[in-house]
Amino acid sequence: MSGRTVFSRLLGACALSLAIGNAHASPSAPAPESLNLLLATMDERLNIADQVALSKWDSGKPIQDSAREAQVIGNARVLAKARQLDPDAVAELLAAQIEGNKLVQYGLLAQWQAAGKAPDVPRSDLSTQIRAQLDELQTRLLQHYAAFAPYRNDPGCSRWVDQARSALAKDPLHKLALIRVTGELCSGGKPR
Repeated sequence: MSGRTVFSRLLGACALSLAIGNAHASPSAPAPESLNLLLATMDERLNIADQVALSKWDSGKPIQDSAREAQVIGNARVLAKARQLDPDAVAELLAAQIEGNKLVQYGLLAQWQAAGKAPDVPRSDLSTQIRAQLDELQTRLLQHYAAFAPYRNDPGCSRWVDQARSALAKDPLHKLALIRVTGELCSGGKPR
């Protein structure tokens, strides 16, 4: 079975699981605007993963960068304390963002490897341009997360996230990554 077939089946299973979960959701208040801002920032971060993947394709560097990941999560913990947020919850949030970002990178690199080439588009420098964008996004991500945090236990949270997420994904790979980055946003109810 090809990698594309396995990926398609996995994506289909995820969609079916989400549809079944939504069928049992009870009506509640509309989603807070802070959720839309938070998910838009997460989506923006995932779209930058395309540029990171191009950089790694060109340089031959591995996707896994444990030292950088630890630095990002450590910085997030410091910012969490300054914003009076739970550092463990923020570390979990950032770890999910990193995992979703890597999912996009691995998926794109696999596609380009199969095609024998990456897209011929302008590149951004990972060290000077892309990381600066990611650092700025981290600040916005934490601002929006702080605004959304009081709603994480709302019974409608999972439904809100599912609905907001479905409006963002540009392709199956990014849709799957959005599922990953939003997986722990809701702390009440069923596990996601």
